[in-house]
Amino acid sequence: MIGPFSIDTMFPAFARMGAEFGASELALQQIISSYMLTFAVMSLVHGPLSDALGRKPVVVAGTVIYIGASIGCALAPNLGVLLVFRAVQGLSAGAGAIISRAMVRDVYADAQARRTMSHIAMIFGLAPALAPVVGGFLLGFSGWRIIFWFLVAVGVAMFVLVVFFLPETHPADRRTPMRFRPLVAGLWSVARTPSGRRLSFAAMFNNGAMFLYVSSAPLLVGNLLRLGEQDYWMLFVPLISGMVIGSWVSGRLATRLSGTRVANLGYLISLSAGAANLGVSLIPGTTTLPWAVLLLPILTFGIALTFPVLTLAMLDLFPSARGSASSMQNFVALLGNTLVAGVLAPALGFSLTALAAGSFAYTILGALLWRRHLATTPIAPPASPDAAAFEPLE
Repeated sequence: MIGPFSIDTMFPAFARMGAEFGASELALQQIISSYMLTFAVMSLVHGPLSDALGRKPVVVAGTVIYIGASIGCALAPNLGVLLVFRAVQGLSAGAGAIISRAMVRDVYADAQARRTMSHIAMIFGLAPALAPVVGGFLLGFSGWRIIFWFLVAVGVAMFVLVVFFLPETHPADRRTPMRFRPLVAGLWSVARTPSGRRLSFAAMFNNGAMFLYVSSAPLLVGNLLRLGEQDYWMLFVPLISGMVIGSWVSGRLATRLSGTRVANLGYLISLSAGAANLGVSLIPGTTTLPWAVLLLPILTFGIALTFPVLTLAMLDLFPSARGSASSMQNFVALLGNTLVAGVLAPALGFSLTALAAGSFAYTILGALLWRRHLATTPIAPPASPDAAAFEPLE
């Protein structure tokens, strides 16, 4: 939950930040990209750290650092200082999001893991829809700094929940020594595997098709749709409703269809919606609501169907190094999101057609990589019915 709130809550405040700091729209986009860049880099470390030290200690430490960084953002006297503390936020915010995926595979196997991953995605999917609404609501009471004080409160709440309620799922006898060379070796073993690279980039393009709209929100809502600070829900509710419903359906299908069939169905839906969305954007008079967001729920529904399958397929390629596998997949996806936020969103955010074309291109690339993966990677044997945390090491 911390990750989406750290991005989407501040979108309604961009105009006020720009006015106070005298910053351009491109400079303001770096508030997102600076966070995403360090988030991506640390995603390479959080997983292996949790493989070595246990899942819970790494999440606790990350939450404490996040709280401190949020306080720094709230007190920042200028844009440069704000960007520095946003980078520190990114260093710490990924611990929970990344490690939670490894924790699911620690405890559950097969359909139950896919169902649980879908539930997590559904819960996480609510945050991006709520965050800009909360941000706009808070701006009705104070200036933009109140948003970061809100994030401090969110961090404190997460700290309490983690310390008192989160169990450790990675027992000491399964941990790897915390040494730099094995850490790099673990990441390299994942990165050099062609199937691992394909799944990582497929997940990056799959997520990027939606994140292009998320990161373009200030331009899309403010400039193209000409809506106000409290109207961001008109974009985010359609986007996230598809994600939430798709995640729920993916969980329901976990015991009825194989992961491959669910992913194929997801890509078929998202490709169809992407093509239709691009077509609608070319029709004169469709640059207003509801046409501008009409097909986004169907697009994100397909993305949500595919997400758990890509994640678990990546983890199952490396059963003894799930933390490293999760970190590598997240690193690629987040690095892609950094590019989207810092470059593509400012470049394409001038036009609904350009956004639709960019999103559709990302969906096509993801689908092609998935098909390539199916064509070149043997189908894995059925996993043990026991929880992954109790499977013997190879």
